[in-house]
Amino acid sequence: MVLRVANCSGFYGDRLSAAREMVEGGPIDVLTGDWLAELTMLILAGNRLKGRPGYAPTFLRQLEDVLGACLDRGIRIVTNAGGLDPAGCADAVHDLAARLGLSPSVAYVTGDDLTGRPFPLVNADTGEHLTATPLTANAYLGGRPIAAALSAGADVVVTGRVTDAALVTGPGIWRYGWGPDDLDPLAGSVVAGHVIECGCQATGGNYAFFQDVPDLAHCGFPLAELRADGSSVITKHPGTGGLVSIGTVTAQLVYELGGPRYLGPDVVARFDTITLSDDGPDRVLISGVRGEPPPDTLKVAVNYLGGYRNTMTLVLTGLDVPAKARAAEEAIWARVPRESFDEVDVTLTDSGLLRVTVMSADERRAGRAFSSAVVETGLASYPGFYGLSPPGNASPYGVYWPVLVPASEVHPRVFLNGEEIPLPAPQRRENVRPVITLPPPPRAEPQGSGTTTIPLGRIAGARSGDKGGNANLGVWTDTRARYDWLAAHLTTDALKRLLPALAPYRVDRHDLPNLKALNFVVHGLLGRGVAASPRMDPQAKALGEELRARPVDVPTPLAPPATPAAPPP
Repeated sequence: MVLRVANCSGFYGDRLSAAREMVEGGPIDVLTGDWLAELTMLILAGNRLKGRPGYAPTFLRQLEDVLGACLDRGIRIVTNAGGLDPAGCADAVHDLAARLGLSPSVAYVTGDDLTGRPFPLVNADTGEHLTATPLTANAYLGGRPIAAALSAGADVVVTGRVTDAALVTGPGIWRYGWGPDDLDPLAGSVVAGHVIECGCQATGGNYAFFQDVPDLAHCGFPLAELRADGSSVITKHPGTGGLVSIGTVTAQLVYELGGPRYLGPDVVARFDTITLSDDGPDRVLISGVRGEPPPDTLKVAVNYLGGYRNTMTLVLTGLDVPAKARAAEEAIWARVPRESFDEVDVTLTDSGLLRVTVMSADERRAGRAFSSAVVETGLASYPGFYGLSPPGNASPYGVYWPVLVPASEVHPRVFLNGEEIPLPAPQRRENVRPVITLPPPPRAEPQGSGTTTIPLGRIAGARSGDKGGNANLGVWTDTRARYDWLAAHLTTDALKRLLPALAPYRVDRHDLPNLKALNFVVHGLLGRGVAASPRMDPQAKALGEELRARPVDVPTPLAPPATPAAPPP
C-alpha cells in the first residue's frame, strides 16, 4: 500500500494548469502545493498593506479546476497557500465551493504567526539583534496539525507557514499513524517532501544536463508514492514530458540544503543516509533514510522594511568596455555622490551590461534623484551610450531575519469548517536516539595517467539557490570514481579559485558520499536575503552553472569521450 502524494505548485506563480494535470493524469490520493518562500511572505505582506488578500489567490484558480473531481475521488488537498491569512483563504475556499455547488469540509491551521509577540530577535545566522519592527514573523510548523485536520475529515487543508516538507509529512502521519518515535519513517517523508516541493525541479526542470530531458517544454509535475516505512518512489504521470532519474532527484536533494542534518519540527532527516536506486522508467526509489529527534527550537522567518532601492542598467558595446564602465560611473557619481547611499552595487556583466543599484532609507534619494541623474549623463558619457531603464521611483525592499524560538512557545491550532478541533496532546518521545555517526567512505584514486582540461560541468552537475542571506551550491557526479576525484579536489579553496567572487565569504563544505555529492554553503553572499540583495542573481540560481563552466584538469580516464569531428562536406 502506498500513499500517492502529487505536487501542483512549487512557488507563487507556478503553472496554473498543474492541478488539473495531476488530478486527470492518473490516480493520486493527496494533492499538495507549495506557494510560500521567504520572499513570498514579504510579497503577501505588501499585498495585505494594499488591501489585497494575505494568501495566494492563484490557489483558488487552480482549485476551481479540480475541487469537484477531488471530492468525487476522495483526493485530499493540502496547501500552504494560506500564507498570512489561512482563515481568509479557507473562507474563500468555502465561497468558491458554494459557487460550484459543492460542500467540502475545509480546515485551516494557525499558530505560526508570531507578529507582535515578544521574543528575542537574534539573527540565527549572524547573532545580530534586530532593532526594527517586524512586518511579519512566522514560525515553521510541522506536519502534525495537518494530520489532525485530515483525521478530523478535512477534504481541504489550508495552512500558513509550515515547512515545505510538512505538506508530505502531514499526510504520511495521517495515513500511517507515525508517532514521535517513528524517526526513520518521518525522516523518509521529509526527504520525499523536499524532492517534490519545488514542482518540476524534480522532473527535469532547471536540470544541469537539460539536453537529456525529453519534452522539457511539457514537463510533468512530480508525485511521491510514500510507503509506511518512509521509503518512497518519485515518479510522474505517464505521457508527460520531463525525466525522473537518479540525477534529477539528486539535483533536487542538494537544492537549498545546508549540512547533512536537515532540521525540521517533526524530525531531523539525515541526508547522508539516503539511498537512491532505479525503480523503472521515470521511477526512483528513495530508501534507507535515518532520522534523529527534532531540535527543541523552531525557525521563525521575520521580515521587516529595510528601505528603498532603485536600479539603472546601461549598455556598453564596442571597444574599451571596462574604460567605458569607469567613465559611466564617474559621470553618475559626479551628479549624485556614491557615499550618499546606504549601499551601492555596480555590476559589469560579460555581455556589457552595467547595472547600478542603490539602496537608501530615504525614498526620494534612491528614487528620481538617482535615476534622473543617470539619465542626465546621456550626452556627457561614453560613446554608444544607451540604457535599458527609464528614470523611475524607488521601490521598498524587505529584509529577511531568521530567528529561533523554543518550540514549546508555539501553539498550532486547527479549525474545521470554522470550529476549532482539539489537537492531540504532544506525545512523549520514549526513545532518545543518539546522533547517528557514519564512517567515512573509502576513496580510490583514478587509474591511468595524464589529465584532460574540460569544463567541470562535463562530469558534474550542480544546482544552487538561496537560504536567507546565504547561498547553497550542490555539486554531484554520476560515478564513484568521479566523486572520489571531486571530493579530493573541489575544496573550499579550490571553489574560491574557480569562482573568485566568493573569496571574501566564509564557505562551508558538506560531503554527501551516498549521493556522490558535495554541498557548499556560502555565508552572507546574498546579504540580507533575496528581497534586499542587490545582486543581479539575488537567489544565486546561476551560481552552479557558473561553476560548471570553469575549466579544470581531470584525470583522463574520468573525462567523457571526445566527440568525433564531423567529416568535411
